[in-house]
Amino acid sequence: MKMNTKTIVGMGLLTAIVIVLQALAINIRFGVFAITLVLVPIIVGAALYGWQAGAWLGFVFGVVVLFTDAGAFLAVNIPGTIITVLVKGTVAGLAAGAVYAALAKKTNQMIATVVAGIVAPVVNTGIFVLGCFLFFMDTISTWAEGAGFENATVFIFTGMIGVNFVVELVINLVLSTVIVQIVNIGKREILKAA
Repeated sequence: MKMNTKTIVGMGLLTAIVIVLQALAINIRFGVFAITLVLVPIIVGAALYGWQAGAWLGFVFGVVVLFTDAGAFLAVNIPGTIITVLVKGTVAGLAAGAVYAALAKKTNQMIATVVAGIVAPVVNTGIFVLGCFLFFMDTISTWAEGAGFENATVFIFTGMIGVNFVVELVINLVLSTVIVQIVNIGKREILKAA
């Protein structure tokens, strides 16, 4: 990641957007958990500034989640919550940036953005599920039983992440693709005018 004034300002703005969006996102719920709108600026940052930017923005996302929306898990297993939350955000941003960089060279920016928009929520949700199985299964089994689910795995995939994942995926595909395209059009127009 080349650190020039534009990059520093852009990353500062995206970092602030991540913080504000995640702080507000705790009020937007479908099912048990909040919808993660924050993946959009993480994907945009990863596309514009590289995988390091995606990893940083994902890490910031994780830190904000720890302070705003991880209470139920922190009460069960503090280290497991910290590991799960920080790793899922950081790796989702890193993976989106790496995929974008690899595909933008071989295909075009639109395809690279769409695939990065798929990868980020898949990685974010996948690591969350892995964290659930590693650190929280006894508690989740109790929650599943209380909610009337046949087992914890069904509860995780339908009750905890089912609708949330689909909504996050659609939001990421639409918004991140549109925003990256608008920014790239703006860059081209500025270069033409110069």
